[in-house]
Amino acid sequence: MTSADATACIGRWLVSPVEAAVEQSLQALARSAGVRHVAVMPDVHLAEEVCVGVVVATDNTLYPSAVGGDIGCGMAAIAFHGEAAALRDEARAARLLSGLGRRIPALKHGPATAPLQLPEPLERELLSEDHLERLKRREGRLQFATLGRGNHFIEFQEDPEGRLWLMVHSGSRAMGQAIREHHERRAGPAPGLRPLAAESAAGRAYLSDHGWALRYAELSRSTMTAQACELVEQVLAVDADWTTFFQCHHNHVQHEMHFGARLWVHRKGALAADEGTRAVIPGSMGSPSYHVTGRGHVPALRSSSHGAGRCMSRSEARRRVSPRRLEREMKGVLFDHRKARELCDEAPSAYRDIEKVMRAQRDLVRVERRLWPILSYKGA
Repeated sequence: MTSADATACIGRWLVSPVEAAVEQSLQALARSAGVRHVAVMPDVHLAEEVCVGVVVATDNTLYPSAVGGDIGCGMAAIAFHGEAAALRDEARAARLLSGLGRRIPALKHGPATAPLQLPEPLERELLSEDHLERLKRREGRLQFATLGRGNHFIEFQEDPEGRLWLMVHSGSRAMGQAIREHHERRAGPAPGLRPLAAESAAGRAYLSDHGWALRYAELSRSTMTAQACELVEQVLAVDADWTTFFQCHHNHVQHEMHFGARLWVHRKGALAADEGTRAVIPGSMGSPSYHVTGRGHVPALRSSSHGAGRCMSRSEARRRVSPRRLEREMKGVLFDHRKARELCDEAPSAYRDIEKVMRAQRDLVRVERRLWPILSYKGA
């Protein structure tokens, strides 16, 4: 169900009523300059300045906070010419898990694996400020094709036909954060939401850097996908089916037509769900994920959730979830048990029930495929 607030145009697709702090954040957002529509997804949860799981449409105003720092964060998926049963062999699964750790670092590459330079499109395109260019050539290079921490992961899955799939969740690493921070400083020193006029020099610079970060994230994700596929070929003797590969991102701003007007649509932890658009909606480390296509639902700004959404903060999960409890929740899913203590804040119980989330957004997306986790690799 949806509802529209009398004081602001806020649409809601919720599993349950939001907590008071989330409601306060939504109301402040709806009152912000230039905001015309807000759509709240079923995975909404509290975050700095703008909640995750929120879509914001503005007239000629850009809000870097409504995209967040991990610009271009998103998902990639690919199937293999083989069955998921091959990963039930614990020895081969352990080889795959350790190989992922060597090939795809969580934080940054060492001298042996660091690329000499970024892919040519990223090298060629200049960022708006010299200090961002310097960061690009240093941290951007060392962090390219690295996973990151938090909820970023590589997961192997099984579909209803028993086929093996790979899913990668990653973003723009330090580059996206630096771009956001730089442009928020340009927007002004005041706390809270800081706008940029889209047609101003500052607005155009943000859009240019934002576009670069999107491409960085996409190329980084596709590179990690290729590296993981090479490893699978070595360990399992199974080839990837590149005709099945697709990507989607869930932190971005785009100029779109809605309600008869061109609006800047910011998605922070939300997917574009235009009619027929393919996307991935992950659950948790221990629950199913979904391949979906969008329904183009107009009241929701043609968007959907980007995942299950947290129901515990990281600090609460660390207090409540012990390593032993995490291992119970992860029964049947292979992961690095040595990291159990560090992964407690990513426990399945720290996330909403993905089945309820999918029911709440049945008007927003069509389910094409349900996948079950077999092996999960996360940085810690």
